[in-house]
Amino acid sequence: MATEASRLAPIIAKASEKFAKHRDIHTVGDLLAFWPRRYRTREADLGTVTPGQFLVGVAEVKTATTRPMQKRRGTLLEVVITDGRHDLDVTFFRPYPHVNALVPGARGIFAGTVSRYGSRNQLTHPGYTMLADFDAGDRKDLIPIYRAVGNLHTWTVTESVRRVLDVLDDVPDAIPEDVRARRNLVSRTDALRGIHGPDTLAQVAAAQQRLRYEEAFVLQTTLAQRRRASAGTATRARAGRPDGLLAAFDERLPFSLTAGQREVGETVATEMARELPMHRLLQGEVGSGKTVVALRAMLQAVDSGGQAALLAPTEVLAGQHHRTITRMLGDLAEGGMLGGAEHGTRVVLLTGSQSTAERRKALLDVVSGDAGIVVGTHALLQENVDFLDLALVVVDEQHRFGVEQRDALRGKGATPPHVLVMTATPIPRTVAMTVFGDLETSTLRELPAGRAPITTHVVPEAAPGWMARTWARVGEEVRAGRQAYVVCPRIGDDDAPDEGAVITAEAPAEGDDEASAPQRPLKSVTALFAELAEEASLASLSVEVLHGRMPADEKDAVMGRFQRGETDVLVSTTVVEVGVDVPNASVMVVMDADRFGVSQLHQLRGRIGRGGFPGLCLLVTGTDAEPALTRLAALAGTTDGFELARLDLSQRREGDILGAAQHGRRTHLEFLRILEHEDVIEAAREDAFAIVEADPDLDGHPVLAEAVRARVDAEQAAYLERG
Repeated sequence: MATEASRLAPIIAKASEKFAKHRDIHTVGDLLAFWPRRYRTREADLGTVTPGQFLVGVAEVKTATTRPMQKRRGTLLEVVITDGRHDLDVTFFRPYPHVNALVPGARGIFAGTVSRYGSRNQLTHPGYTMLADFDAGDRKDLIPIYRAVGNLHTWTVTESVRRVLDVLDDVPDAIPEDVRARRNLVSRTDALRGIHGPDTLAQVAAAQQRLRYEEAFVLQTTLAQRRRASAGTATRARAGRPDGLLAAFDERLPFSLTAGQREVGETVATEMARELPMHRLLQGEVGSGKTVVALRAMLQAVDSGGQAALLAPTEVLAGQHHRTITRMLGDLAEGGMLGGAEHGTRVVLLTGSQSTAERRKALLDVVSGDAGIVVGTHALLQENVDFLDLALVVVDEQHRFGVEQRDALRGKGATPPHVLVMTATPIPRTVAMTVFGDLETSTLRELPAGRAPITTHVVPEAAPGWMARTWARVGEEVRAGRQAYVVCPRIGDDDAPDEGAVITAEAPAEGDDEASAPQRPLKSVTALFAELAEEASLASLSVEVLHGRMPADEKDAVMGRFQRGETDVLVSTTVVEVGVDVPNASVMVVMDADRFGVSQLHQLRGRIGRGGFPGLCLLVTGTDAEPALTRLAALAGTTDGFELARLDLSQRREGDILGAAQHGRRTHLEFLRILEHEDVIEAAREDAFAIVEADPDLDGHPVLAEAVRARVDAEQAAYLERG
């Protein structure tokens, strides 16, 4: 008998080599996690086949004859198979050994691509296996269809799985028996047999329900353990002081905090004042003021004698945060420097592209404690980055980081630091429960005063006159005293998008074997800049370019001119997505908008309408693909970030939502759909948290403990791959 850890080779012989080579499948457990993509009924319907169709079905040999070939030496075997109502020709140009197996009356499973010869459909050299060999005539009514495994035919994959099932012992179950009974779930053994060798579709549904719940249950148990471990960890309270940096900053604020900012700020301040580490997710629309909330928390940490670190996903965003924080603090960011405030601190930037001298100075400021606020990228996670007393970790754009990266930065504190995670992508409740289940959640829904309404239109690039009118509208806005952004997905004529660009290429889903269709070239900053120089509507206007490969000082100079109103039109990549605040900008044109994600387009749109002037966003597209046009139409129809977030996430893979790197690893979800199965997630969460509350280390649930370890190991492996 076999267990899930058993090697495949002794069970399925030579086929095991193909599974290992093409699908990284080595053990019984690996093979049983290779799920069928769909099912076909046992009997073929030969009356509905069409050329190009891949046929898999059971049929009977009606006739079989051999004859000499007309135009070359040798003989061919002509077979007619039937489903009892319709016939189909089958041809073999090398009769041996098929002539002995394909005799009238024999039944088999035939698999191959239908072609056309003359006026008749046919199969040429199809794969087949005879039912007498396959299952002594006792064949299931449903045939599972799997993804391709090299040149193995689908029935060979099916037979391999069935051989494994035939020798499989009862599989250890991660879901306790009382939970299975309460939730009406079949055992894991029955689920594996139901998914791979069902008699009915009802068996498939029951198996999928069980496996879907198991995915949610293991994930929620992992989160429950993380939350409990955090709750059992003591840290230093960081209550701040009434006459410190935070108070000085609040006195200088040129605007009033929104009610939401005040409420979230009070919550964060209260949690940081406890000896229990804060773990909070702060989500809010573009422009909702998350940065101010985070900065006030960082100043509270500094007032408490500690340091704060802000982790950003890209150097561009890290640099923008550093400039924004420095500008907002003024002389409060010049602690110990000539002209600095008496109680000021220093704000240090740490990135991978800094010179050796810049990096050395930054590291000294960090380890000495002179830098109260440290802004950086993944460079903050490196072993040689030491903090004197890390009190608070702020993670921006959390969807681009994994739990392990968050934990790596937390581990740099002498005591566990408080953690504030931020995202400008609104998160539906089920996603928050699944991805951020170890965090408490706060939401900023209210936009600060002064934000103007934004009108969004989709511009078909190929429609006569539409692009001319687009540039004319840009010219009209600029001549009325406003400024404009024009965003492109590429920098130059190469195929690489700029840092930070999220390109949603129309590619097949993971595991599909079809090749992706050719894609049109993306518009580049350099090419469009040259085109706009010849555009009559923009004559006499100042146009500049900005992208992530420019030297930092050059980028700062370009952005400075745009912010001062010296530049009318900025042709840029997505470096303007976050952190750029130009109140006078009222127009946003996005080229190849169909190739960006909904949430990223929403963030780009948030760069305009910030100065009280109505905003105009023009989404230029050259596609006629219905899904892309539907996505853009939805964006044009609403500015509700939560509604758009659901649309965005509904079109992404579960692994993308979970932030896992999936190449070659089964770390993503197969049966659970985050947005569709809220009831499953809630039930699994309830059961998982109850079990962890009663048995924190899962000593009484060893199989569940092993499943949790396997999931954590997969997450860590994905983190290392990203590293």
